[in-house]
Amino acid sequence: SGPLKDMNFSVQEGGGPRILHQFTLEPPAVSFRLSGEKAGIIDIEPKAGILFINGSLDWETKQVHKLQVESLDEYGNIVKGPHAVTIYVEDINDNPPEFDLSKYFGVVRQNSRPGKPFMYVHATDRDDPTTPHAQLVYSILHHFPNPYEEMLFQIDSATGAISPSRTGSYYLDPKKQVTFTLVVSVKDMAGTTTNAFTSSVDVIIIVKESLWKAPPIIHIRENSTRAHPVNISKVQSNEPDAIYDIFEKEKLPRLPFSISENGDIYVTEPLDREEKDTYTFFVVSKDNKGELVDKPLQIHIIVDDINDNPPVCQQNVTIIEVQENEIGGSNIGTVFATDMDKEDTLNSRLRFRIQSQEPEVPLKNLFYIQQDTGNLHLTGRSLSKSVSPKYFLKVLVSDPAFQTICDVEVHVIDINDQIPIFEKSDYQNVTVAENIPIGTVILEIQATDGDEPATGSSFITYQVKEGDPNNTFIIETDSETNRGFVRINKALDFETMPMYNLVISATNPEPLVPNVQYNSSSLTSFKVFVTNVDEPPVFLKPVYKTEMSENIPVNTLVMTVEAYDPEGDSVRVSKIVLKEVQGKYAQYLACGKILFLQKSYLLVEEEMYSIEVVVSELSNAAQKSKVPLILRLRDVNDNHPQLAMDYPAFFCYPVRGGEKTLIQATDADEQQFYSTFTFSLADDMNTRNNWEISKFNATHAYLSPKHGNFEEKEYNVPIILNDNGEPALNNQVNLKVSICKCSSEKSCF
Repeated sequence: SGPLKDMNFSVQEGGGPRILHQFTLEPPAVSFRLSGEKAGIIDIEPKAGILFINGSLDWETKQVHKLQVESLDEYGNIVKGPHAVTIYVEDINDNPPEFDLSKYFGVVRQNSRPGKPFMYVHATDRDDPTTPHAQLVYSILHHFPNPYEEMLFQIDSATGAISPSRTGSYYLDPKKQVTFTLVVSVKDMAGTTTNAFTSSVDVIIIVKESLWKAPPIIHIRENSTRAHPVNISKVQSNEPDAIYDIFEKEKLPRLPFSISENGDIYVTEPLDREEKDTYTFFVVSKDNKGELVDKPLQIHIIVDDINDNPPVCQQNVTIIEVQENEIGGSNIGTVFATDMDKEDTLNSRLRFRIQSQEPEVPLKNLFYIQQDTGNLHLTGRSLSKSVSPKYFLKVLVSDPAFQTICDVEVHVIDINDQIPIFEKSDYQNVTVAENIPIGTVILEIQATDGDEPATGSSFITYQVKEGDPNNTFIIETDSETNRGFVRINKALDFETMPMYNLVISATNPEPLVPNVQYNSSSLTSFKVFVTNVDEPPVFLKPVYKTEMSENIPVNTLVMTVEAYDPEGDSVRVSKIVLKEVQGKYAQYLACGKILFLQKSYLLVEEEMYSIEVVVSELSNAAQKSKVPLILRLRDVNDNHPQLAMDYPAFFCYPVRGGEKTLIQATDADEQQFYSTFTFSLADDMNTRNNWEISKFNATHAYLSPKHGNFEEKEYNVPIILNDNGEPALNNQVNLKVSICKCSSEKSCF
């Protein structure tokens, strides 16, 4: 008891009626009055001042009761107060934990990472969370079915997170068992006392196939014209927040592939099958700490050789000039396009169609294009420069797979009624040596034209009209001055043609108007005299090629090489050099016969031998020529197969179910001889108990672990390789396989 003042009380919930305190009256006070959060059971005896609880408090209903006490005189006036009285309710463990759901359902993927949660259970306890009364712990009571000594699932005792155990990560397989039922228990009091409350719930778990799997072999068309990057495949981790990355299996200058944050695999640039026809790389998935969450996937890419070249306009803009007097139906020009695909196939067949014409005056369809030739025609009437001096056409050029738009400008020009006129009718004589370089200008010529400048009516084209049956000369025109430059187009030869009597014509690309014709004013002439130069010998062929088996006998005649001297001198073989290889491989006999000397040099490592044969004149040894002789050796199946592993074989620790690595065999023989390799494990009990091998194709096989009980170390796996079923070509090799933690690229790769 005591005088009236502010007071705090701590009262344990439950426990029934009780007296908390007695306040003493101080004159002139004669009574007390209580107000506030009385909850119907807290009150004060007015005369005696006894503060009491007439019932039980409940922490879960209200944790704090705030009250005010006043003392009153006989007239009801406040003498003292109000003073605050606060009652704090203390919790006792009187509530069992309750799960949020009456039954839980979850899905786990095959080969999920051990310890990575795929679902949660959650329970609540109405007791004070700051006390052990509401501190909950989870555990798995039962596991149905449980085919192994260890449980396939585990639960975090504090969070309720359910994840595969290490055993479960390896053995969970929807083909063996789809549904599991767990009985999960939750206890309060942190599970440290037998008096704790306990609840349980059923958790139904469905096992589904792993999302993390390598896609089938990916085929990509070479030289794709699509905008890059192009999505070619997708991988998906069993963990939704995984971070994806690519690293190379091969050491390339660049790897033209990338992967997005969603696991989409892209080719980042067009591929060229002739440059590289296959790619292999790894895709990994990591968590936000950089730890691998799945085993690396090996991705195989094959580049297909297909119709991959679109039509290409020969010019950015094709300009065609049409005279105003051209009659309807006239062929006014050709739209040229090319296709790099194989000639004379449907892949390179081009078709042309006019897509649009601007302006559409005086008619919409003034032009017609032949679909298979690209020849452009006027449809039915002449054009007028006063109506429109230019027309802009969009011509659609297509092959069976692609389309290209070629831009065409049709320029309407004045009529061509003036012919080109040469400034000289005869340019006399030009003398040149027979060894003058191709492309040399030997003469400049000039003609003029009085038609509209910078049009096809005034542009001059020079041609050799007479005296050059082999196109030894070519004439180029300067488009600004119409000046012609006569150049050497082919090598001159005094012995076959010592003099040329050339007649040159000058014409316009545009046709002349009726009643106007080219005449002698558009012709000129000159003579070219070729002087003799002492030339080196000439071989009958620019290159000599032959093919033989790699096991040809010593002193086999390979080929006869023939040469002659243009001036008629005798020639002889003076030297044979085997290019890029040291040592003496061959010798020559009379008449240019070539023999191989040493059989030991004929190895399949050198599939192609390049021999340089040199001949010289007997009268002048300084005049010499050389020719390559290429000998290709046909392979003989005489090599044992070997493993072609340019990267380490590994499995991530701990080993999980369904893992396999691709191994490849090869030998030094040509492709035709290693199309039927067979793979088998050595007849060793330890090897066969731990590993299994299965054929993938003629040159590859899969190696797989048979269980998950491997230590973190390197293993030697003896494998027998056979070539075409020939016992003599059996070869036992040891494949080194690492079992290692894949926490970073350095630890395994």
